[in-house]
Amino acid sequence: MKLAQILTCIAAAASFGQSAIAHAAGVPVVPVVAAENFYGDVIRQLGGENVQVTSILNNPDEDPHLFEASPKTARALAHAALVVYNGANYDPWMDKLLGSTRTSGKRTVIVAAQLTGKKPGDNPHLWYDPPTMPAVAKAVSAYLSSADPAHKRDYDARLATFLDSLKPIDARIAVMKSHYKGVPVTATEPVFGYTADAIGFEMRNQRFQTAEMNETEPSPADIAAFEKDLRERRVHVLIYNSQATGALTRRLLDVAKDAHLPSVSVTETLPAGKTYQQWIESQLDALAGALQGWQR
Repeated sequence: MKLAQILTCIAAAASFGQSAIAHAAGVPVVPVVAAENFYGDVIRQLGGENVQVTSILNNPDEDPHLFEASPKTARALAHAALVVYNGANYDPWMDKLLGSTRTSGKRTVIVAAQLTGKKPGDNPHLWYDPPTMPAVAKAVSAYLSSADPAHKRDYDARLATFLDSLKPIDARIAVMKSHYKGVPVTATEPVFGYTADAIGFEMRNQRFQTAEMNETEPSPADIAAFEKDLRERRVHVLIYNSQATGALTRRLLDVAKDAHLPSVSVTETLPAGKTYQQWIESQLDALAGALQGWQR
């Protein structure tokens, strides 16, 4: 659907206001839209039964870069009291939609990139950066306490629980850093880049990764250098985005397989049935297993 048609749907949906959602079944509920489902999951953990969360990007089997807004997106945004999205040009369609939305109530917008000082041109996969989720969680919890002060004690307790739940992830990263700092690795895209930096890897083939992320063609020289790293086992693991496995990525995976080099999948969307914490921990587990099994 064309953007103009979607914006018409937004205007129509906004006319219904927020009251029907805000007092569903007689219980105050804060309507929230998260552009990405990992932010949506965190918001549910923080708000419990007092939030109604709609996540826009929520299919782990689809490439997020191919997302197109729909009337359903428009309706959700028109009713939202709180909107949370990534920013740093990862989800630029949110800026366009929000700029054209009219609501009958006040809407608060939280942008992860603004909280963490990131800008367009930086690696936009902020949810893999350890400081991001604590910053987002604190901002969301502060909003919920202000919007629904009757449940402030619950929100404070849930925030404390959430922050505590991130400590094992931080500890795991610290342990991996003690073992693997300076170890050369490579990736098809910089999706996992912030966590890789936190572990202290030597990340190779970054020009290639940037080109793939920006959906431009890597240079022949960069492709050749990448393949040489794999064939000659100059890296310990290949990290790849399993939601964007085009012909070139599949070719590199084949080269790695032929070289008996381990590959680890990461995703840009939270898999079904997992919390944010479980998702990150499972990917760290897979990476640690691959590194432990690497042999020269």
